[in-house]
Amino acid sequence: MHRFGRHEGVSSLDMAQYAVREALDDAELKWSDVDLAVGGSNTAKPDSLVGRTGLSGIPFVSVRNGCATGGVALATAGWALRARAADVVVVVGFDKHPRGAFNSDAQAYGLGEWYPRSGLMVTTQYFAMRTRRYLHDHELPDDILAGVALRASANGAAHPLAWRRTPLTSAEVLAAPMVSDPLTSLMFCQPNEGAVALVVTRRELVQQRSQSPVRLAAATVRTRGVGSFEVYSQWLSPRRGGSPSVQAAARALHSAGITARDVQVAQLQDTDCGSELIHMAETGLCADGEQADLLTSGATEVDGRIAINTDGGCLANGEPIGASGLRQVHEVVRQLQNRAPGRQVGGHPRVGFTHVYGAPGVSACTVLIGGDLP
Repeated sequence: MHRFGRHEGVSSLDMAQYAVREALDDAELKWSDVDLAVGGSNTAKPDSLVGRTGLSGIPFVSVRNGCATGGVALATAGWALRARAADVVVVVGFDKHPRGAFNSDAQAYGLGEWYPRSGLMVTTQYFAMRTRRYLHDHELPDDILAGVALRASANGAAHPLAWRRTPLTSAEVLAAPMVSDPLTSLMFCQPNEGAVALVVTRRELVQQRSQSPVRLAAATVRTRGVGSFEVYSQWLSPRRGGSPSVQAAARALHSAGITARDVQVAQLQDTDCGSELIHMAETGLCADGEQADLLTSGATEVDGRIAINTDGGCLANGEPIGASGLRQVHEVVRQLQNRAPGRQVGGHPRVGFTHVYGAPGVSACTVLIGGDLP
């Protein structure tokens, strides 16, 4: 992982090259050992990276699925391995975003000129509306949002690779400038820069090389369906349907042969505090409305029943879109291997889960299992 943040004079390809080399060194492999690469970026052309890593002629698949890019890239690698199309795959995500909010092109998302005028092209407004409705429907207090920000800041402060490393108080979070009610500026993540690379191999190879293997037990991708009102959705059916996050998580857990109660470490998309709360329920980690009890009881802390966003999530790390989902996997793998850079979950955790959600309504979920490979 190349540290997330602001890196003047360092290009996105520089960061990606660094991450790939670090991942290969960690796996004791060379670029010449790689059969396939999958890269994700929102601002660059990922396959141009071969000019840095080596012109070996391997296939290189480029992915762009908004904030879900990293999860989709990893799922693509898993599909290739299971299809026996490759033995060793490098997955890399990277981006270098300018300061300020994302400025998306409505036409690129198949939206008419009327859509930006609705105000929903500004994603901070969409997420705030979704959060306000969710808090109302499930009778959750507004100050629960500050609890999410506090945990994220504390975990980020303890993590050497995090971008935001200053612990926050509830008063600071609630008193910060209001961006879009009920979300203040300290309840949102910010676009920034960074890169992450992973090496994924067939089981026979990893057993020869790793003392602490982690298995990609499931990787599932879903898009929005009828009645699912998601970011950049241009219409809403009177008949409400399930979120793609609900479908992706349920399928991933079923494919891995586990239930949400088995998950010990989870990384959830938290572009804002409200999204983390909603995704806790959508992924099955709790029921709607249970979030307040989980947060106040400490169940989601590093030493709790289910440790969530142990590196501070997007709130503490920012979000270079192509790299963000792979940062989640990087953190979960390190936790399952008991070599987390920041706060280590105790008791030798074995089951991890990651979830990413991107425009226009794409969710990807993975289940990672450590220990002896069955």
